[in-house]
Amino acid sequence: MYATNYHRASSVADAVRLKGTGEETKYVSGGMTLIPTMKQRLAAPSDLVDLRHVAEMKGITVSGGTVRIGAATTHAEVASSAEIKAACPALSHLASLIGDPHVRHMGTVGGSVANNDPAADYPSAMLALGAMIVTDRRRIAADDFFTGLFETALNEDEIIVAVEFAAPEKAGYSKFPNPASRYAMTGVFVAKSASGVRVGVTGAGSDGVFRHSGMEQALAGNFSPDALSGVTTDPADMLSDLHGSAEYRANLVNVMARRAVAAAT
Repeated sequence: MYATNYHRASSVADAVRLKGTGEETKYVSGGMTLIPTMKQRLAAPSDLVDLRHVAEMKGITVSGGTVRIGAATTHAEVASSAEIKAACPALSHLASLIGDPHVRHMGTVGGSVANNDPAADYPSAMLALGAMIVTDRRRIAADDFFTGLFETALNEDEIIVAVEFAAPEKAGYSKFPNPASRYAMTGVFVAKSASGVRVGVTGAGSDGVFRHSGMEQALAGNFSPDALSGVTTDPADMLSDLHGSAEYRANLVNVMARRAVAAAT
């Protein structure tokens, strides 16, 4: 691991100021991806700006059916939150499945969303819930935020401060985890609201998280597992690696989707 300078930001404005102090400065929250990458000497930022202690980026509020989760809120806090369990229990369930206790108590919502790992859990929920990604300068719809493998619409010096979404009428999440990493080999989040049904899929797509339009159309008329019996997933769009072939993942998408709908109902 290369030497780096550590800075603890006290506010969002302070974090932005500190970002400009080094030659190659990176924001870090839980550090669940960046720190291991640095240990392997695959990344060598000159400076790290720690966002974990920024009060305005922490906490969970539910007001008028709108849920707001601060970007520095940990997975463990989402999993145990009474407010989230009441407004969207599927999201609490999703958070409880991430990694192990250490990861859940260190990793943050904002860090996961900003990193956009193709096997991360939260991106599928953000898409399915039609969430808004709130940064220090704008609001970005989830549909526009995730742009590819590890790619997002964030600018280099932009900070996610919170995510917001309307509490769904029904929602469910199911994933098939890698037995070692607990990352999703395939995870499907399904949400039904007054505006329709949205289905987010993670861990399976060759270009990262995506919405499954065929499943959304099928569930719009009949929100039940049986509605998905005739829906297929094209293996050509699926990831294939040592953990599973494209055909295997295509089948997992269908299986996990049926389980997610069953959980929601």
